[in-house]
Amino acid sequence: MRVAVGSLVLSEDVRHDVLVEMDDAGVVTAIEAAGAGVAADLAVDVAAPAFANTHSHAFHRLLRGRTNGAGGDFWRWRDVMYGVAGTLDPDGLRAAATAVYAEMVAAGYSAVGEFHYLHHRPDGTPYPDHAMELALAEAADAAGIRLTLLDTVYLRGGFDAELEGAQRRFSDGSLERWHERWHALDDALRASHPDVTLGAALHSVRAVAPDHLAYAVAGLPHDVPLHVHLSEQTRENQDCLAATGLTPTGLLDRAGALDARTTVVHATHVTDVDVATLGAARVSVSMCPSTEADLGDGLGRAEALRDAGARLTVGSDQNVVIDPFDELRRLEGGARLASHRRGVLSPAELWRAGTVDGHGALAPRGAPWQEPRLGHPCDLVILDARSPRTVGSDPRELVLTASPADVLGTVVRGRHRASSTLRDLAVAAYPRTERAHGR
Repeated sequence: MRVAVGSLVLSEDVRHDVLVEMDDAGVVTAIEAAGAGVAADLAVDVAAPAFANTHSHAFHRLLRGRTNGAGGDFWRWRDVMYGVAGTLDPDGLRAAATAVYAEMVAAGYSAVGEFHYLHHRPDGTPYPDHAMELALAEAADAAGIRLTLLDTVYLRGGFDAELEGAQRRFSDGSLERWHERWHALDDALRASHPDVTLGAALHSVRAVAPDHLAYAVAGLPHDVPLHVHLSEQTRENQDCLAATGLTPTGLLDRAGALDARTTVVHATHVTDVDVATLGAARVSVSMCPSTEADLGDGLGRAEALRDAGARLTVGSDQNVVIDPFDELRRLEGGARLASHRRGVLSPAELWRAGTVDGHGALAPRGAPWQEPRLGHPCDLVILDARSPRTVGSDPRELVLTASPADVLGTVVRGRHRASSTLRDLAVAAYPRTERAHGR
């Protein structure tokens, strides 16, 4: 596909009158000047590299607009979420994921990391042939998004708690069985959905016995993306210290689970020592500001983590909103509130967090992903720079002024997908049964 772009917004600069040619995998095969009359499949005024959503629970979308009246805290919200988790079968999960993934692409995301633990039937017995995982792959195909499926190990309900209720469907019973299912799923996806990247996740330090964390990681290929919820709640930190004498970061570090392929999610309540450890390990941090605000988690330490050497990315998590611009504005806004300064994260840093570093957190370690460069994959988001929200903006600052309403389309794997069509798909695919809403 040949895309002629009037202004191509990159993290460090803006290039004008550019022709970007991509193959069917989205790999850039040519970049050249787009002169008058140049032949192109698509001509647009403004485009930028498409965004990467580094943390999603697709089925949480079913709670949007349904949990705010009762108040409470994260733990109360989690009880409601478990009620929905207990209702879904492969068809329901496929429908919910198709709706949410279509909304993501319409908003300018071209890739998503799906943190997936709805593995089995509600009573814990397995579905045949990876039915829940393949439902997510089929939803990604329908929406046209790059999927990194972060298959999650979840064996305990807490440091001193067994799984109960809806949690039973999350568990494979042992690390050996999780490893066995993970490798079998890898084979199944290579055969049926080769475009899907299979990654792995430790749900949290409370979900795997402390002495087993190293074994959990050792049973995986060394280059797969590895994600983990980390210190979202102060209670997790307190429980971990009481059980092990270490913070969650310290426990993961002892297990050898922190390195450049690791993405820690949230990292909201980390100590100064934790920050230094995470930075030294060169981890990615998936901050999810819309969810962290919705659940009352607290303000993360974006500035300190960046300064320590960690790479910042953003995720939509519970999908209370799907808006990469909002996540990035909130990331900078939280840093301003914490520091009493403006411009803590520059527009260039926000573009990079939302694009290059986000895609890097979802790709196998060592896989190339850059802003448009020959031989590297790069998707594009097409922007309306003359809307009531964006008119007059410096193109570099569109990351702070635009919204999904200003996304005209997204080019993923060399294919243009119009946002209006994707929004229609999101509405049509959304499961409408009472069962899907957990009632």
